[in-house]
Amino acid sequence: MPAYRRTADLPQMIPVFPLDGALLLPGGDLPLQIFEPRYLNMVDDVMAGDRIIGMIQTRAGGDRERPKLTDVGCAGRITSYAETADGRYLITLTGVCRFDAGAELIIPTPYRQLRARYDRFEADLSEDEAAQAPKAARERFASALKRYLNRRELDIDWETAQSAPLEALVNSLAMGLPFEPAEKQALLEAPDLAGRFETLSTLLEIDGVDDGDDEGHSLQ
Repeated sequence: MPAYRRTADLPQMIPVFPLDGALLLPGGDLPLQIFEPRYLNMVDDVMAGDRIIGMIQTRAGGDRERPKLTDVGCAGRITSYAETADGRYLITLTGVCRFDAGAELIIPTPYRQLRARYDRFEADLSEDEAAQAPKAARERFASALKRYLNRRELDIDWETAQSAPLEALVNSLAMGLPFEPAEKQALLEAPDLAGRFETLSTLLEIDGVDDGDDEGHSLQ
């Protein structure tokens, strides 16, 4: 994937894929199955260009075909592409940078496009693999995560979670766990990794219940 060093390197006008409950974060991978004709058209167009698509959720208002969009989305680049025998596209979007949703373009394409303003999220373009959280915060997080997973009868590879960099762990859980759309949006809009870690911890604690012993797991 190209190394986008500055927000000026990113396209300022991007097609958007409104999809509630789907969260893309910078550096994360989001697999998508595309089958609706207008979005097949969108993929065809971006594959011939810079491969950038903006993932964004909707908010109340507008009509079914053209709902209002949230104020913040995340631009991703198609890094994997395959076509099935029945004409569907199987793609993977890798998150590049969040954006503030600017004015929507009045153009004849069947899919929507808007001006993306990335300036507020310039830090998304620099990885912070060395980021750490205090031991007490990691232990709180591990405890809340275990209760959340037990309640929903889910599981993760704890050995992998223990060794994963904080950014990779937080982003993979934020994207993969079945949070509500509004909760996903809160994770997206957290100002930085520390804020996302705190938001994720809080969501886990709110949802989780004390359903047993949580000893034996630590994400130190």
